[in-house]
Amino acid sequence: MLVVTRKTEESVIIADNIEITVLEVAKDRVKLGISAPKDIKIIRNELRHAQETNLDSSKAVSKDALDALLTLKKDQ
Repeated sequence: MLVVTRKTEESVIIADNIEITVLEVAKDRVKLGISAPKDIKIIRNELRHAQETNLDSSKAVSKDALDALLTLKKDQ
């Protein structure tokens, strides 16, 4: 892990096309701005973890159970 110290409005460049700028520092929070090409996916780590958990949960549902739920929904 690279650790750098930056002040407000200072930035770090990653791979020539991603720039991370410190926008604000207040109490226990740091506000960052990220400039990157649109094809670069940027997601907060806690959201990525939730997506992985949801994907794992969805795999645990059997196809028969899913088909039964869809049938119930259609009948309503």
